[in-house]
Amino acid sequence: MDDTAIITILAIAGVASVLLYVVKGFLDQVPEVIESAGRIRVSWQRFKRPDLPASADDQEPPAAA
Repeated sequence: MDDTAIITILAIAGVASVLLYVVKGFLDQVPEVIESAGRIRVSWQRFKRPDLPASADDQEPPAAA
């Protein structure tokens, strides 16, 4: 095996490694984006209909004494 083949294999492995790192970073952010989209949807519905009560998730827990 000559040097060009070894360098090519190492380059492909490096690109694959970086690609997997980027994909993992993207997939780690997906749940947060989905939760944020849900909060935006609820806020938009309350904006359109202000007579709706606030959900229990929006209320802060009582302060400890």
